[in-house]
Amino acid sequence: MTRIAAVQHDIVWEDRQATFERLAPLVAGAAGLGAGLVLLTETFSTGFSMTPGIGEPEDGPSSGFLRAQAAEHGVWVGGSCPEIAPGEHLPYNSFVLAGPDGTVHRYRKLHPFTHAGEHERFRAGDATVTVEVAGLRVTMFVCYDLRFADVFWRTAPGTDVYLVPANWPSPRREHWRTLLRARAIENQAYVVGVNRVGRAGDGTEHAGDSRIVSPTGELLATAAGGESVLVADVDPGEVAATRDRFRFMADRRG
Repeated sequence: MTRIAAVQHDIVWEDRQATFERLAPLVAGAAGLGAGLVLLTETFSTGFSMTPGIGEPEDGPSSGFLRAQAAEHGVWVGGSCPEIAPGEHLPYNSFVLAGPDGTVHRYRKLHPFTHAGEHERFRAGDATVTVEVAGLRVTMFVCYDLRFADVFWRTAPGTDVYLVPANWPSPRREHWRTLLRARAIENQAYVVGVNRVGRAGDGTEHAGDSRIVSPTGELLATAAGGESVLVADVDPGEVAATRDRFRFMADRRG
């Protein structure tokens, strides 16, 4: 069993260092609650910015912050940031998950949010990523990916928990809350969705509504507006037991 913390936080628009200073005590607090994995939001260090030049190199300041926090507190720490791969010009929306031993995993957001023009400023990833963290099979997605059930379905047999950091806007908050529970129920896996709060530099409002959902759709931890840390214990045995008790996945076709 692993305790996961979802850190629902505000972001200082396009100011990485100021945001790091804001986040460091929140990560420390989450570790102090016994979390073995701490999840920050999508584009946790800059906000969901389309400003040209917002990208940073892989292993730049944002991933460096995650690695340093992981090492300092002896926990896994993750969130997404705009990273430019070697030889590329546009960044990926890259979910970086850093371990306390220096291990780093990366997932590149599969579905750029074309409604906001993300496809013009960010490259699309081309593969799902599932890693083992403290005995959990963890699959990484980012925000808009949540709307595409097929990628969750494809990875479900090898997944105990889905991590979904987001900058989901307030006007569509019911979609966010509903889809998180739907992805948990239909795949019989935990879903950890962490959304930012506050107003972005482009004026977009975010209501938070972060939550940790059980394999049967039970809300294990929730938050409304304001900065907060949610925690819940996640047990891969519960995923296996749920799937054995209700063998719905075996009935899927196609």
